[in-house]
Amino acid sequence: MLPSRRLFAVATAGSVLALAGCQSAPPPVIPAAFAPLGVSAPYLSGDVIGGSRTRAKKMRAAKIRPVNPAMAPAYMADLDRELRRQTAGIGLDVLRVGDGIVIRIPAALTFDAGSASVKPQFDATLLEIARTVKTRNQTFVDVLAHTDTTGTPQVNEALSQKRAAAVSSYLAGHGVSKARLAARGYGESLPLYVPDDTETKKAGNRRVEIRLVPYRG
Repeated sequence: MLPSRRLFAVATAGSVLALAGCQSAPPPVIPAAFAPLGVSAPYLSGDVIGGSRTRAKKMRAAKIRPVNPAMAPAYMADLDRELRRQTAGIGLDVLRVGDGIVIRIPAALTFDAGSASVKPQFDATLLEIARTVKTRNQTFVDVLAHTDTTGTPQVNEALSQKRAAAVSSYLAGHGVSKARLAARGYGESLPLYVPDDTETKKAGNRRVEIRLVPYRG
């Protein structure tokens, strides 16, 4: 066998073994029907929380330089690749929405029912995200929290606000500039599943999203 063909055969065999290993690995701990739904929702493609002009003033005051508009697509593409690599196998979705990125984290990795305390599994996930987000500082960071329909709308909105604030505080405590951060809880108002009449659907609706939008000045 020629050297080039031998190398190809070894590489092919390695790829087959790798695929076999992937197939035998346990699946991520996520709801069975969880999928990257809702990417066209207006709240994901609209302006950042508080408005980009107001947020840009805070960024300038913190001496954070904007990304060159011509370089923004490549900057976000690099960030997308890095996030996907760093969070591979954790069980979350990294989604491209417009010119931004949404990191969607399902209930299994976020909070216990009725709680706004970051649990250990979510702590590890957030730490990986924070490591990347803090170094790629030419982005606005929106933290969005959601609940299912269990409980009253008022209770759910308050709970989601606390959860969004908890995640925002965590990111700030691990090096992400406070000037980049804003948080909002939507309660049960923006479900992925309607109605959420099974535990799988409820779990899909209980989620945290971290939205990254390029800061162009």
